[in-house]
Amino acid sequence: MSMNDGPGMADGQREMDEDDQRSPPVFNLPRSLVVTLALLAAIYIVQEYLLDDDTRAYFVVNLAFTPLRYAYPLEEQGFAWLWTPVTYSLLHGSLEHILFNALWLMAFGAPVVRRIGTLRYVVFWVLSAAAAAFFHAMINWGNETLLIGASGVVSALMGAACRFAFPPGRGYDRIHGHLYPRQSIPGAFRSRTVVIFTAMWFIGNLLIAFGVTLFGADMGPIAWDAHIGGFLFGFLLFGFFDPVAPSRRPLTQP
Repeated sequence: MSMNDGPGMADGQREMDEDDQRSPPVFNLPRSLVVTLALLAAIYIVQEYLLDDDTRAYFVVNLAFTPLRYAYPLEEQGFAWLWTPVTYSLLHGSLEHILFNALWLMAFGAPVVRRIGTLRYVVFWVLSAAAAAFFHAMINWGNETLLIGASGVVSALMGAACRFAFPPGRGYDRIHGHLYPRQSIPGAFRSRTVVIFTAMWFIGNLLIAFGVTLFGADMGPIAWDAHIGGFLFGFLLFGFFDPVAPSRRPLTQP
């Protein structure tokens, strides 16, 4: 598939317009994204409402990520070090936490999933979760705190979307963004919208790092470093997941 201007892109645009007329945009999500949201909700319900306190604690400790595991020889412990860099991303600590991540997942996951397909999306989730977790571990080496939540993956999806879903002269396009060419890393920063969005996103996370509360709901300590690790993974490495040829023309914006 080519993203160069031409009949193919116009046909794709018409197909998306027809889909939008049949289905309101808020419900127009890729099926694999709907399955993801259902899985996150199901795990949260089991974790919070169907387990007793002891079982819940065991469940969380063995599925959450902690930098402490990697400060000890791996052969002297169980195998939780192997799966927790991914499974932590499926857990959430509160209703506010899961709703917040679900909203951002719908907003930025939709164009990425439409573009790369289900299989690449699953691989992207696994690798971006691990990248976010180990960036967090690098900053907090040996720390015994538990990391949970999908926000590292959501941040990776945001970073990936910055490479293609911000067309010239326009803002973020959640519905048709997957149809645009992928920009090079320098090319993406030729868009003022991408620059402003990225700058505000990093400033927000740095404020969180210094203890500034940006959201009304109390979601507990926020792993700002996992957010940054995820974003960098998605932005810098999205080209390895994108089946669409990159743009041969630089993105320009009036």
